[in-house]
Amino acid sequence: MVEPEGIKVIDHSADVVVIGGGPAGLAAAISAKESGAEHVVLLDRNSWLGGILPQCIHDGFGVEETGTSMTGPEYAEKYIEMAEKQDIDIMKETMVLQFDKRREITAVNKNGLHKIKASAIVLAMGCREKTRWNVMIPGDRPSGIYTAGVAQAFINLYNIMPGKNVIILGSGDVGLIMARRLKFEGANVLGVVEILPYASGLPRNVVQCLEDYDIPLFLNHTVTCINGKERVEQVIIAQVDKKMNVISGTEKKIECDTFLLSLGLIPENELANNVGIEIDSITGGPTVNQYFETTLSGVFACGNCLQVYDTVDVLATDAKNAGKSAAKNLTIQKKDKKIITKVAPGRGVRYVVPQIISEPGKVHLTLRAEKPRESSVLHVIADDKELLKKRLLWANPANMIGVDIDIPLEVMTTTQNLEVMLGDC
Repeated sequence: MVEPEGIKVIDHSADVVVIGGGPAGLAAAISAKESGAEHVVLLDRNSWLGGILPQCIHDGFGVEETGTSMTGPEYAEKYIEMAEKQDIDIMKETMVLQFDKRREITAVNKNGLHKIKASAIVLAMGCREKTRWNVMIPGDRPSGIYTAGVAQAFINLYNIMPGKNVIILGSGDVGLIMARRLKFEGANVLGVVEILPYASGLPRNVVQCLEDYDIPLFLNHTVTCINGKERVEQVIIAQVDKKMNVISGTEKKIECDTFLLSLGLIPENELANNVGIEIDSITGGPTVNQYFETTLSGVFACGNCLQVYDTVDVLATDAKNAGKSAAKNLTIQKKDKKIITKVAPGRGVRYVVPQIISEPGKVHLTLRAEKPRESSVLHVIADDKELLKKRLLWANPANMIGVDIDIPLEVMTTTQNLEVMLGDC
């Protein structure tokens, strides 16, 4: 990268640099510091820490991790205080432009251009919401169209109501939570439209946010057109068949002034992709081993830029392990390794993380089912040898499945592929 003239260039070095100051980045930075890294730097482009948490004023955060239910701001503040006590070098309003294969980071803020040489990097950039253009909804381009997260920020941070009569497309968790939030604020929530035959958010959110407030959920439906001049005036919804094609004659007009999109999240991985780190086509996050190390040595990934998590509690636990691995990376003398066992999703499984196992021992796998199912059996198979068989009472794509497995040395030396699948009981 060519350094612009007249710009102050500041050189740094650090043991571990964490990119992203959301819950994953904070947890990883604290863990790296506690695990022996002397100089930990945390970079975030925002003027605040905590990522999306400050606008998530509903409770439920931290229950699994601490046993105490907190709001998003309370949970974030807990980690911010821990980071400050650990004397972590926090650089807010700092935009990372790139890093290279030597782990040299280029970032910029009001003080100048920063060149940071890191012994290890932890990627924790989070994710962004899908927009109308990710699914190409036809129609007019009026005002009144927002992602669910933007509407959440309007209400919870700025005390601005986005509208009065609202339709929500997509049953992701933020969309479900916003349906309830809008109802609390007096809006008329006309329904949540979901193209799948089941809700994509957590089952408890369907009950607590929709059913408890008599908000309709239109499954196997989609929005086919948006109409309106200056402001949204109506949307047209229609049923879809098993192949997601619109069924002619099922169209229905719904008068509304606000249209929210809850279509899912896209991991932020432009930095990883630009440096050549392998990206999983299903998760949208980097391919990692059981230590959260990417395909670029010394670079680790955690949080929603790795995979989109259900709860912040599980996210923080994995981020702590990633930070710990980054700190240990400073002292481990690595050898050239030809041994790699790949982990692949099999029947009934959408994806598995980690995608690589680099050495034998205990490995924690996280995965998601392709579709809801009851009374399933989870199998982990190495060639013809079954390493794990576990019965599950149910499996739902909205709920991440976690399982621990011991990988014997003989499997690593004789098997190049592990398959994870869900079968019937």
